[in-house]
Amino acid sequence: MIAKKGYGRAFLQRGTSKIFDQLEMKVPFPKGQEVPQKLAKGGKATPAWQRKEGKSQSGGLNRKGIASYRAANPGSKLSMAVTTKPSKLKKGSKAANRRKSFCARMSGMKKRLTSAKTARDPNSRINKSLRKWNC
Repeated sequence: MIAKKGYGRAFLQRGTSKIFDQLEMKVPFPKGQEVPQKLAKGGKATPAWQRKEGKSQSGGLNRKGIASYRAANPGSKLSMAVTTKPSKLKKGSKAANRRKSFCARMSGMKKRLTSAKTARDPNSRINKSLRKWNC
């Protein structure tokens, strides 16, 4: 099921995963909005942040992934990872606090919500992101 250029489903539904479900409805896209190129099995478009091209090889999302996440979730404040070494960050700064919060949250997820195999795997997404954030 492929949409014709300039037509698609009703505009993005805020906060849901039903972004482009009804490609058959002939509702014009708003200006600047393109017809989704990648379609999942059910004919639904998957945003870049859920696909390989939106993810960084070193862990987390790249710029394209962050941009697609913001487009899919209006009002989102998602920003790039704090990759600065902790010794170079000023104590109590916004970046230092973001890093500290992220590390605490993701370390807890690694302990409780992943399998032992994933936790040990240096190439798992969670371990890559923890390394990237210098946790």
